[in-house]
Amino acid sequence: MKNKIIYLALIAFSCLSGYAQSKSEVRGDKEYGKYAYIDAIKTYERIYQKGYKSPDMLLKLGNAYYFNADLEKANKYYEELYAANPEQDAEFYYRYAQSLRAVKDNVKANQMMAQFAQKSGNDARAKLYSKNRDYMAEIKQNSGRYKIENAGINSKYSDYGPAFMGTKVIFSSARDTGNFSKRIHTWTGQHFTNLYSANMGEDGSLSAVDKFGKQINTKFHEDTPAFTKDGKTAYFTRNNYLDGRGFDAAKVTLLKIYKATLDKDGNWTNITPLPFNSDSYQTAHPALSADEKMMYFASDMPGTHGQSDLYRVKINEDGSFGTPENLGDAINTEGRETYPFLNEDNELYFASDGQPGLGGLDIFITKIPKDGSLNFKQVLNVGEEANGQKDDFALIINSKTKKGFLSSNRDGGQGSDDIYKFVETRPIWCEQILLGTVTDLDTKAILPGAKLILFDSSFKQLAETTSDAQGKYEFKDVECGEKYYVRASLETYNTKESPVIIDKKSGQTELNIELEKIAKPIPIGGDLADVFGINLIYFDLDKWNIRPDAAIDLAKILDVLEQYPTMKIDIRSHTDSRATAAYNMKLSDRRAKSTRDWLINHGIKANRLTAKGYGESQLVNKCADGVQCTEAEHQLNRRSQFIITAL
Repeated sequence: MKNKIIYLALIAFSCLSGYAQSKSEVRGDKEYGKYAYIDAIKTYERIYQKGYKSPDMLLKLGNAYYFNADLEKANKYYEELYAANPEQDAEFYYRYAQSLRAVKDNVKANQMMAQFAQKSGNDARAKLYSKNRDYMAEIKQNSGRYKIENAGINSKYSDYGPAFMGTKVIFSSARDTGNFSKRIHTWTGQHFTNLYSANMGEDGSLSAVDKFGKQINTKFHEDTPAFTKDGKTAYFTRNNYLDGRGFDAAKVTLLKIYKATLDKDGNWTNITPLPFNSDSYQTAHPALSADEKMMYFASDMPGTHGQSDLYRVKINEDGSFGTPENLGDAINTEGRETYPFLNEDNELYFASDGQPGLGGLDIFITKIPKDGSLNFKQVLNVGEEANGQKDDFALIINSKTKKGFLSSNRDGGQGSDDIYKFVETRPIWCEQILLGTVTDLDTKAILPGAKLILFDSSFKQLAETTSDAQGKYEFKDVECGEKYYVRASLETYNTKESPVIIDKKSGQTELNIELEKIAKPIPIGGDLADVFGINLIYFDLDKWNIRPDAAIDLAKILDVLEQYPTMKIDIRSHTDSRATAAYNMKLSDRRAKSTRDWLINHGIKANRLTAKGYGESQLVNKCADGVQCTEAEHQLNRRSQFIITAL
């Protein structure tokens, strides 16, 4: 039996090392043969069957099965733990809820999720911080990122709302629109305009302005187009007054989004209003997502928070549209949110006079969540140069070149609104990488091949990776200042889940993870209590009887002795320094023999056990005679040890 144990232990050790062994490691292997491997989880299971249990043990058993996706078994221990003590850490409620769903108890699962949300997701302090943050300091931090100059194509009239179309920029202008140039649209505050095109140079300069799409332009209002990448489909904003028809109930012409397609002769045809338009509200300023499967736009349709909100609508493969949905409170305010634009990096730019800004419309940026939800985590003011005290809006940018255009009625322009070109000199986002090294808790050896899973603060899985040959791992694109959890697992090791809060400045956040072996090596001369983290305080003051809490820990020792029938241990009992040394020596001897008798009464042969008291001669702290100590400090010295003397 002994040789078989040693052989298996050596196999496990060599498989985990994963690299050539040095001479010192070979010597370590020889010493390794003197160790007994104790599977703590299996021991917990066995003593649980015998009726010995504690909250800590129930949690460890539940987690062991949860991490191995055996949710039904995890539920058994979680349920018992919750019945004994419903007050647990936030993570427990989430795991318990998932295990309840596995046994189809959805009612109780929802109750656990509510407790989880209360403990983790609804932190009032975070909300107060968000409401009272110094937004001017944030704007200052985001400023100085743009080199801005006049785009060179502006007139004395309103020029605004550019859009990329290949090597051209299509924009809105009130130039050459006759008497209608004096008309002001009440919703946008802009003159009635038509669409124009300009050639775009490599340096971002614009030239050769000409009217665009005579089939699209009318005598009223067209602006803010968006084009598919192939240039064959255009979406644009237009008045709904056509052929003498198109008013709302108050006889006011409104804005609608239209679609046009380019035929083989270069003409825009099939100009039709989109199906979610209405004569009762306005839709305007379309923008396409990078994959062209979603359109974002502005509207004051029913359900709008303020004067105008941002919405999105799905574009189906057959060209039909889904149902528009409001982007929600993180984006929309009681003011105006308008002029959306999405770049290739799934960043959403928009203009708002409701978000904290410098005055008038300011330009803001947020990231489209990767999961497609409307859970926008950050909305940032892009800072000065781009924004000022007047209206700044309709920003577009090339994600690769970092060159783009924006519109503004700032002082120094040529007309009421002008188009400005810019270069972005640095990113606005805090960029972080979460990385670390996975090692053995006891030996500090690196652990290649460990599986690591990244979860957000609500335990939604985000990413997965494996530690490399140096035990290193990394997760990119983590959010600055956010809380995450990293779950690390490796065969023959206990799974570990570690929380981490990402730094708020660009750079790297390090989370090193130490994994503990499931089967722990204990040498001759080692203490079995170290395997289980046993609380060694077995005895009350001046007592030697086995307390109920001590019986749970003694059951673990009993199980190990049953699994290793040749193992022998020396029981060593101790006292604190109070009372005389002679009295304490006798008291500790009675405690040692009481522990030995308990094990004998539970089936362990007497010749496998020795027991001796050491009185106050081996204190673990400063609490000797005459030293003032707390009761808790004295109690640390009232203990028993279980030293392996033979295998």
